[in-house]
Amino acid sequence: MPAKRRQSGAVLRSERYLRALLLPRALRPLRHRRYALLWTGAFVSNIGTWMETVAVGILVTKATGQAQWAGMVAAAAFVPTALLAPVGGALADRLPRRRLLLATTTLQTIFAGTLCALAAVNAARPAAVTLIVLFAGCAQALGFPSYQAMIPDLVGREDLAGAVALGSAQWNLGRVIGPALAGIVISVGGYEWAFAVNTASFLAVLAAIAPLELPSPRPVPGQSVAAAIRDGIRYIVREPGLRALLSYLALNSLFAAPFIALIPAVALKLFHDERGGTAALVTAQGIGAVAMALVLGILTERFGHRRVLLGCVGTLPIVLGLYALAPTLSLGVVAIFFVGFAYLGCLSSFTTIAQLLAPPELRGRVVSAQFVLLGAVYPIGSIAQGAIADEIGLRATTAGAAILLGASVIVIRILRPRFDRTLSHVDVSTTPAAATR
Repeated sequence: MPAKRRQSGAVLRSERYLRALLLPRALRPLRHRRYALLWTGAFVSNIGTWMETVAVGILVTKATGQAQWAGMVAAAAFVPTALLAPVGGALADRLPRRRLLLATTTLQTIFAGTLCALAAVNAARPAAVTLIVLFAGCAQALGFPSYQAMIPDLVGREDLAGAVALGSAQWNLGRVIGPALAGIVISVGGYEWAFAVNTASFLAVLAAIAPLELPSPRPVPGQSVAAAIRDGIRYIVREPGLRALLSYLALNSLFAAPFIALIPAVALKLFHDERGGTAALVTAQGIGAVAMALVLGILTERFGHRRVLLGCVGTLPIVLGLYALAPTLSLGVVAIFFVGFAYLGCLSSFTTIAQLLAPPELRGRVVSAQFVLLGAVYPIGSIAQGAIADEIGLRATTAGAAILLGASVIVIRILRPRFDRTLSHVDVSTTPAAATR
């Protein structure tokens, strides 16, 4: 028996070595077979989710003639992240993450199938659609911390930065591919076919999760979910590196992230090309994000987490300001490419470093704190910047946000000198030598 185990281990190591030779360095995390399956399943599902998002928005807007219904549906999908992510994080640190993710993904499959059935019999009323989207958002909020928390167990510390970046890349690719496919599918087969594709896409995730074998969390015996959430908050408050990371994330969500929500307004009011301009800007931003995802692992390996993160948070205000001042659509497309590049670098670095700093038993709760900030601060920033833009203009608003972001980054760097030492420790612990000890 031991000889067979040694032989199978040698075969697995040889398989990984062969994949490492054949794959580009940016795709190195995909040499881990379990992660490659999970990434592929998530990519397929993400395309389906974006198809459903577009279909739902068009359906409720046409049914009511009111754009506010599209906003309500978007809020129904987004709000559960801010409210339920802490619970999802606590559950991810108490229950087997594979089983939890299987359960929540199964629920999402059922909700997507329900939308498909309602659309097929012309019973997809706006209120019912919004309620189903809300339930699906709750399931996603409860399961996604488990998805993120299991990635270090699939790839190891040395490939974590690249794995997180590839996860962001598939999200951005899905954001470009999904809406394009939705337009084709809806025009050919109707809304029910877009919902059917999304329902089927969840099966790819279930197929990837089902065979995974992962270490089970070790929760504190007798500890309630509420107590587990409090323990996670106390740990984050005590850890200077996490406090600084979440400060950066909050500032990015408040000042930088709203550029995504304002793209249609920028295309219409600044470049006077609503449809073509919006498509060009969204595509350029997505390509920039994918480009960063392909090089982030290489950059981290070459320069370390500290320099990459500080480089991204320092670059983002500059390119955001250039985007605000772009006089033509073509220059705006170039600028937003670099905005997407730097913004993805920031988000991926935040997630990677947070997972490296957090002990395994708290990883789910630390990851969920990021979702809470994104879910709470991003809508505030988007609403505030939209309202301010109506008063002083989009250019001034975006440029002002870039200036405030840059000034805030400088202030944090001055007030958080211990953050550099924390990141230096992370860089040391993720070198190949450290990773193999």
